[in-house]
Amino acid sequence: MAQAERNTQTLLKRGSVVRSAAGHDAGSFYVVLKAEAEFVLIADGRRRKAEKPKRKNIRHIAKTNQVVPEEDLLTDKKIRRALWELNFGSGSPVAC
Repeated sequence: MAQAERNTQTLLKRGSVVRSAAGHDAGSFYVVLKAEAEFVLIADGRRRKAEKPKRKNIRHIAKTNQVVPEEDLLTDKKIRRALWELNFGSGSPVAC
């Protein structure tokens, strides 16, 4: 395991906001629900719900400096609101 992968792995925790760097969802922002050895479980509250998170290799994501509070991880609606500006730009969510 490379040093960069080790650093990413240790810094990712529940609530961390990440950007998908590879795959059909490249460029989309997600929140980490669970961090495992080489994979994370991520959700955006829209395409990937908290009940069925996406399993993604840590090499295919880029960490941001933002963290979503634990209380905002409880429902898909709160996850969508937390990620709204990152995924869709400024403005308030209309039918979130």
